[in-house]
Parts: sequence; C-alpha cells; structure tokens
Amino acid sequence: MAWGDFDARVTNVWVGTRASGLFELRGRTFEPAEGAEGLHAVVSVLFRDRQGRLWCGTPGGLGLQTETGWRLFTTADGLSANEVRALADDAEGNLWIGTVGGGLNRWREGRFSHLRRTDGLPSDDVSSLLVDADGTVWVGSFGSGLARYRDGRWNRFTSRDGLPGNSIGAMLDDGQGSLWIGSNAGLARVPRAALEEFAAGRAPRVACRVYDRADGLPTREFPLGSQPAAWRGAEGRLWFASVRGLVAVNPDRLRPNLTPPPVVIEEVRVDGQDQGTNALRRAFPQPLIIPPGRERLEIQFTSLNLGAPDRARFRYRLTPYEQTWVEAGGDRVARYPKLPPGRYRFQVIASNEDGVWNELGSALAIEVLTPLWRQRWFAPTLAAVLLALVAAVVRYVSTQKLQRQLLELKREEALEKERSRIAQDLHDQLGANLTQVAMLGELAEVDKDLPDEVAAHARQITQTARETTRTLDEIVWAVNPSNDTLEGLVTYLCKHAQEYLGVAGVRYRLDVPAELPAVNIPPDVRHNVFLAAKEAVTNIVRHAGASEARVSLKLGPEAFTIEIADDGKGLGELDEKAVRNRNGLRGMRKRMEDIGGRFEISPAPGRGTVIRLTAPLGGRRPAD
Repeated sequence: MAWGDFDARVTNVWVGTRASGLFELRGRTFEPAEGAEGLHAVVSVLFRDRQGRLWCGTPGGLGLQTETGWRLFTTADGLSANEVRALADDAEGNLWIGTVGGGLNRWREGRFSHLRRTDGLPSDDVSSLLVDADGTVWVGSFGSGLARYRDGRWNRFTSRDGLPGNSIGAMLDDGQGSLWIGSNAGLARVPRAALEEFAAGRAPRVACRVYDRADGLPTREFPLGSQPAAWRGAEGRLWFASVRGLVAVNPDRLRPNLTPPPVVIEEVRVDGQDQGTNALRRAFPQPLIIPPGRERLEIQFTSLNLGAPDRARFRYRLTPYEQTWVEAGGDRVARYPKLPPGRYRFQVIASNEDGVWNELGSALAIEVLTPLWRQRWFAPTLAAVLLALVAAVVRYVSTQKLQRQLLELKREEALEKERSRIAQDLHDQLGANLTQVAMLGELAEVDKDLPDEVAAHARQITQTARETTRTLDEIVWAVNPSNDTLEGLVTYLCKHAQEYLGVAGVRYRLDVPAELPAVNIPPDVRHNVFLAAKEAVTNIVRHAGASEARVSLKLGPEAFTIEIADDGKGLGELDEKAVRNRNGLRGMRKRMEDIGGRFEISPAPGRGTVIRLTAPLGGRRPAD
C-alpha cells in the first residue's frame, strides 16, 4: 500500500492498494479516486513533485493526475517498462522513474529518456529512488545494491563494500550529512562522506552504522518497491515503513559509541595444531616459530565489545606478505594456506558498531623457517652431488661396457682356444690313429701270404679303430655345450671309468652324491678335469697293477674334488721330485693349474695311491 505525501497546501489523503486501485479520503471515509478507473488495480507508488503534481506508479504504467482525470503513460508513450516502482524529481524539473525490467527513465517536457545496464546502471530492476540537494540521483535495486548517478557517471555500493544488504527498499536524507537506507538486512545510517571516500578509492569499505533488533527495531526487513517507504518530519524525526509496522528515529538523539574496542588474538593453529597462543591462558611466544613443512596457518582473533559484539568489523595484514589491509568484515579468522620462509608481523585492528577503529590493535611476530632444500648451501651441494652421481653413473656404464667387451673378447679367445684344441686333438689323436690304420693296412697287403701276420694286423686295426671311436666321442662330448655342467662331467667320467676298468678286470666303486647341484662348468675346466681323471684311470690299469679302484666326488662351497684311489703298487720309493718329473703326472698337474685348480697325489692308507683333482665351481678359483 502507498500513502500520499503532502505539503502544507494539500489537504487530500491518497491511498494506493494492492488489488483495489487508488482511493481518496473524502470526509471521514475513503472512496475510489475519481477518474482513476483506467489505472491498474495495484498502486505501488504515490509521489507529489515540486510543482504539486500527483503521480502514481503501477504495474500497468505511470499515472499523472490532471484537471480532467488521470493520464496513463506506458511503453507506447516511450516508457522503457510499464511496471513502475519508484519516483523522484530534481530541481531542474526532471522526473526520475524507476521500473522493473526497464531500468531508470527520465521524463522532461513530455519526453522520456532511458538509462539501463548497458549505460552503467547496476540493474534494470529499480526498487527505490532519492534525489538529494545537489542533484545526485541515488538508485536502489532488487538485489544489486545501491547506485549513484552524478555528472553522467555511475558508482555502485554493495554488501561487499559495507552495506548491510543489496536489496534497497527505502532511502532518506536526514539533512545532517547521512543517508538512511532500509534494506532486507536492516536499517543503515551511511555518511555521505563515507560513500564519497569509497567512490574515490580512498577507503576500502563504506563505513556505516547498521541498526537491527538489538537497537529496538521490530524486524530487520524493510519492504521493497513501494513509495513512500520513508519520510522526514518537520521536526527532523525519520519515519520508515517496515514489514512489521512503522518505525521512527530522531537522529539528534543518537549517541555514537566513540570508544575503540580492544582487540586480542585468541588462538594460532599450524596444520590444525594449537601453538599455545591463547591470550586468555598464556603469553605469546616471541616470535612464533613455524618449522619447515608446516604450511597451513590459522589465526583467530576477537574484539571485546560487550555492547554490540556481533557488529565488530576487522582488518588484518601480514607484513611484508600483504601490503594492504584485508577487510575481514565480521570474520574472525585469518587463513594462510602456504607461507614462504621468512619473518612476518601479523596485525589485526577492529571497529565498534559506530565505525570507531582501534588503530593499535594486536600483533604477533611469526617466523617461518627455511626448509633444508632452500638453504643457500643446498643448491651447490646438490649440484656437486649430482655431478658426482653423473660421473659415477658414466664411469659405471663405461666400466660395464668395457667389462662386457672384455668378456666378449675372453669368450672369443676361449672359443678360438677351444677351436685350436679341437683341431689339435683331431690332428694328434685321430690323425695318428688313422695314419696307423693306413700303415697296418699296407702291412697287411704286403704280408697277404702270411695269415698269422695278416690276423695280427687286423687285430691292431680293430683296436686302433675302437680307440679312434672313443677319441672322437670324447671330442664330441667336449664340444657339446649342453654338457657344460657338473652333472655332465661326473656322468661322463663315471661312464668312462666303468667301461675302462671293467674291460681291464679291475673292480671299482663309484661314490657320488645322489643329487648334484645345477652348476655350470666352463668348457676348458670340464675338458681338462676329464683328461686328468682319464689319465689317472689309465695309470691304474697300465702301471699300478691294482685289483680295485675307487672314484668319488666331494663338493665344497666354491670347488669340487674328484678323488681316484687304487690298491696297486703305490709310489714306491719315488720322491716328490721324481713324481713331478713323470710325464703323465706332470701333465695332470699342468692341466689343473691351467684352470685354477689343484693336483695332489699321495699314498693311500695301507697300499696304493690317491690322486685328488680340485677344480673351481662355475669358473671360480678355489680357496687355498
């Protein structure tokens, strides 16, 4: 509902309703206004301009009372939108019209002009208007705050800048340098000087005094989009329409609180842990030390204003991290997710409900320690370590490459040596045997008339062929890489000893573990051990005159030993020097020494001889 505002010359009372149109007081009763039948049934705004003309705002357009009745202006006449929610005029004769959806209109000499969001107006939904003594137009909106229009420029003020709310329903100049603004979040007294300071960029926020239920108001909410919503009486009293009745205040009787509120730092937390800084319980450490790796800093503070504790406003800064004050409003916590190492000074100040600031506030020294990796010596040391590591890696890679090359050369050398050995064996043994067979064949041809000689030659050819077969079998066994294992060596040696001693009629015993480890034996080790053991078995048959022999295998952590014993003649009276000078024994010793092994010969307990052949496992040299 809108009610008429009048000067001393006017005796009429006008009432705009939300559903029944416009009414006029006649005598002691209200009756529908004459000639207002063409107006919309909802009348939200009643306004009398400086020339005494009565205007009304409706959802259907702008109404003007004339001598012949009411005239209605709509979009057809140039109005930007039909729903009118606010009216005001200035000393130059301009009528300012606030609409919903059409922004701000100016009516002058019968013509409309428009100011909308595209022209700088914060919102096209206008809820209230005020034109002050110097011609400044103040525009309230539905949810977009307060706007000021002066000299063709716009300035905007919102709740983020210090106003209590962004929906403005009533505005009034108290004649003492302040604007009174009724919003959906309370009634505020805003000094025009504070608005000027903020608009000029000289103040971070608009300092204002907000009144609510704690000050005696029946509610914090004031209606939007109806006029008049505020009135200043002749004696200076201010009247405001709230959603719960009429409110009056006399600015002359208001006594501001001029006492700056004390400020205290209540608690400091680092990564959620209290640092023992509660001001009510203990003294602050000076400075607060934050170790490396502890990043999240929270500082809680408060203001000791018992009269209006919830209206305190705070500012804080952490120098030199922050050069300007942070406007915290009513928030009482400062949060820093990650501070770089250094020394800081945190300072917080507060104001009371009337904007009086305690400029001294409270302070706390803070030092964030530098982590190890940001120390001055760390980078050079790390560089040196990295260079050393790179050098070590390069050297290791180069060494490994050289070792691989050396191993490859050794393999090639061993292969070449093995080829030479095979060629030598083929030439020495097979060649000699084949030559002998050829010679025996020629002799048989010569002695063909002598049956006994031919039979003797045939027996020798047969024996030589068998030896050639055994020799060829040994060469093939030595060449085959699948036999390069300890099991392959022991199996072949036992087979040879069994066949050779069995043919010679010598009893024998094999003493070998049931399971042999899967150990690779290099070809040269396998070949030389077999030949040395073969020579020892041959000596038992040819020279020892033994009736019994024993072949055994003993395993150690790094070497294996093949022991060949007999019960033959023994070493007799031969001394060590004589033993060393024998060709067969000297050959066995040399073969074992060539592969890094050992050859030992000694009398057997009681009678006979024991030969021990020790060779490394996997090519490793056995311990002495």
